[in-house]
Amino acid sequence: MSLDRSVLAFAGFMVLLSVALTVWVSPYFVWLTVFVGANLLQSAFTGFCPAALVLRKLGVKPGPAF
Repeated sequence: MSLDRSVLAFAGFMVLLSVALTVWVSPYFVWLTVFVGANLLQSAFTGFCPAALVLRKLGVKPGPAF
């Protein structure tokens, strides 16, 4: 799996996890969803993604976007 797909999969997992935590644990976990969405939006404009940096250091092969 390329880095691009790994970042998208990680972001999707984090959104689903934060929604589940919001429903079953605390409504304050909605801020995790907001953070993930804001990070996706800023990475679309700047090309900088902290998750991509971490995944690259873990050895995931680069893709065309990151």
